[in-house]
Amino acid sequence: MKILLVYPEFPDTFWSFKHALKFIRKKSSSPPLGLLTIAAMLPWDWEKRLVDLNIETLKDADLEWADWVLVSAMIVQKKSSVEVIAQAKAKGKKVIAGGPLFTMEKSEFDTVDHLILNEGEITLPRFLADFQAGKAERIYETDEFADISATPTPMWNLVKLDQYDSMSVQYSRGCPFACDFCNVTSLLGHVMRLKTTEQFIKEIDDLYKIGWRRNIFVVDDNFIGNKKALKEDLLPALIKWREGKKGCLFITEASINLADDDELIRLMVEAGFTQVFIGIETPDDESLTECHKSQNRNRDLVGAVKKLQNQGLQVMGGFIVGFDSDDMDTFERQISFIQKSGIVTAMVGLLQAPIGTGLYQRMLREGRLETWDYSGDNVDGESNIKSIMPPAMLREGYRKILDTIYSAKNYTERVKTFLTEFKPSRHAVTIEFQEVMAFFRSIWKIGIMAPYQERKYYWRLFFWSLFKMPEKFALAITFAIYGYHFRKVNELHVSKVA
Repeated sequence: MKILLVYPEFPDTFWSFKHALKFIRKKSSSPPLGLLTIAAMLPWDWEKRLVDLNIETLKDADLEWADWVLVSAMIVQKKSSVEVIAQAKAKGKKVIAGGPLFTMEKSEFDTVDHLILNEGEITLPRFLADFQAGKAERIYETDEFADISATPTPMWNLVKLDQYDSMSVQYSRGCPFACDFCNVTSLLGHVMRLKTTEQFIKEIDDLYKIGWRRNIFVVDDNFIGNKKALKEDLLPALIKWREGKKGCLFITEASINLADDDELIRLMVEAGFTQVFIGIETPDDESLTECHKSQNRNRDLVGAVKKLQNQGLQVMGGFIVGFDSDDMDTFERQISFIQKSGIVTAMVGLLQAPIGTGLYQRMLREGRLETWDYSGDNVDGESNIKSIMPPAMLREGYRKILDTIYSAKNYTERVKTFLTEFKPSRHAVTIEFQEVMAFFRSIWKIGIMAPYQERKYYWRLFFWSLFKMPEKFALAITFAIYGYHFRKVNELHVSKVA
């Protein structure tokens, strides 16, 4: 049996880092962890190939080779998924699909031959058993949650390593919190399920053995959901594993209450964690109450962010506008918070209601679903809910936030605020040739060829960091490149939204 695993393309968003990756000659942030894991669950004697449309095209020859085409995608990949399925069906191929997109919107894909929904550790073996018995059904779904301590190591050998900026691994699934706009718990539950420490170490060790030395993204939706297991088991083992090794620094996602635990912060930094994404959402307590973001309420959010920065963690932040309690001053408060906090990578989106969330159910009851379609795209300037604020005002305020925080002047000031606060831990790293070349490309593309304002603030950051904090100069240039990407996405997509 020949299996073609296809990963649909992501649109050009802030999260894609598409325009920044060109500076280091990479095509995508990370490979499809879900598909690589599914590949490891298929019979060992089946031939497998991976086509990631974020780094290459799907050719007719790929489809002609395959017996089956397996597609996995998130909601934001819907447009590309539809195209992939149509291309495969035109070649007469059977299509099997799974992942969050198909789990949440299975009725939208009536041409897919088999839908393997929810967690593949449960539904895929059932499909394979029925297939071998000649009685495969069209839909396999479950309300059970998998024991991920039995999940196999992803098939890294299918990946073109040199095309990616980072690799992805997973330690846990689930989240103990109940933010009403988030579909994590509807898909994965509230109870934290963990891989064993030995299992996790083996995965990253396998990556290290095949030569990987760049960042590793631990894709957990809330890495600190079980602090006890981290502090007593995983992080000490990870610290030990890192002894004598270069590279393989970690990025993850966590809730803001990480700032409450000094020991956990220290262990994470010592274990090689350098960046953490945190859902800030809004500095307005009323809006946090509205969306049940209890972990963010009644705290000094700017102080919490600066504490993490001061102890060695870069904070990437998620922000949302469009809550019922938002008013015309909300946009200025968001801008002020982002600038004061020094969160360089600040991702701002309009409130949307994914299927299966508490917010979706409330909007449905109140007759406020604008459309049944949810794009998952944070730059399309659209929402699937009818906001209390007039939509034109909301879109205008949203554009104002992005135009302000990603302007060359404000972005540079925010980078300087961050670099002043940030106290990085020293880790042995490897410098690739393309990273050195990225420095010279930044001089040419931003410092010489960009519009005047971008050139002006590039050189201001260049010399400010070079002379005031030379140990952070490389990081300053990296952020200058990120800023180029953010402005490109804003210019090409957000600012044009009517």
